[in-house]
Amino acid sequence: MRVLVVDDHKELAATLAVGLRREGMAVDVVFDGQAALRNAEREDYDVIVLDRDLPKLHGDDVCRTLVSRGSHARVLMLTAAATIESRVDGLSLGADDYLPKPFAFAEVVARIRALARRNQRALPPTLVKGDIRLDTAQRVASRAGRRLELSPKELTVLELLLAADGATVSTQELLRRGWDEYTGSFSNVVKVTVSRLRRKLGDPPVIETVAHAGYRI
Repeated sequence: MRVLVVDDHKELAATLAVGLRREGMAVDVVFDGQAALRNAEREDYDVIVLDRDLPKLHGDDVCRTLVSRGSHARVLMLTAAATIESRVDGLSLGADDYLPKPFAFAEVVARIRALARRNQRALPPTLVKGDIRLDTAQRVASRAGRRLELSPKELTVLELLLAADGATVSTQELLRRGWDEYTGSFSNVVKVTVSRLRRKLGDPPVIETVAHAGYRI
């Protein structure tokens, strides 16, 4: 899942980004409204976590512009104002959800995942292929009843491959959905992550490399 965090409170933005990355999300961070629009035009985000009170360009204007551009990204708007009027105003601009500050991190994660599901075909909470199981909510994977100790990126790759239901997932798609903008398009991180995931899944091997196309389970 690709997420853009937009907040001029740099410490909060950084903390939120670190936490979301630990949840297996690919996260980019910017600190003003103009930068948010530049990133949203360049990258294909699933969810944009947008602070309302931003420098250079107000969050309301960012949201309004995203809607006018036909952006497919879901917008979770954050604000220090908790009044009903503020929530109504934000949602009327095209935001998909609204969360007042301060907020619990677990709620942010839950809301982001709920918004991202709206952009994807519905998936069961547990993905199963043969003897491999992945609980997408708890982020727990197992094979033949044995829990697998996977890193957040390994869990993300496994989820994308299982969700494809036997179809091939390209390296570019894995890179786009699993890593942030600072990972180059020619990076070998996908190859390395798939290699580690294969080793942890054990025998018999289940991840197949499709020449010049990508990977599938």
